[in-house]
Amino acid sequence: MAVPRNALTKWEKAREFALALPGATEEFPWGETVAKVNKKVFVFLGMSDGSYPMGVTVKLKGAEAHAHALTFPGAEPAGYGLGKAGWVRVPLAEKGAPAADLLCDWVEESYRAIAPKRLIAELEER
Repeated sequence: MAVPRNALTKWEKAREFALALPGATEEFPWGETVAKVNKKVFVFLGMSDGSYPMGVTVKLKGAEAHAHALTFPGAEPAGYGLGKAGWVRVPLAEKGAPAADLLCDWVEESYRAIAPKRLIAELEER
């Protein structure tokens, strides 16, 4: 299954943004791309090979951002019980998917929910 170009572009921007955050690392558990800080996942980036619908999963603690994310086509609370903790999966290939800038805002919010205070302070100094 081919990945739509605009979805791949958004995915790449979200990934690059995530990995530029203080202390962020990239890992590939279960064959999936994730960004971690302090050994904890702050964004699930899924698979970029087209084997699964392209999307990102972020932790949105703010009620407004969480509700907003769920208004996008195909967006849903994350599986494996993560949805109860504020995690939202947002597909990128759907018509009307969020713009890259909004995805990056959500990635940053997710990062802030997971990262230690010292790294959040470093982010704010930038």
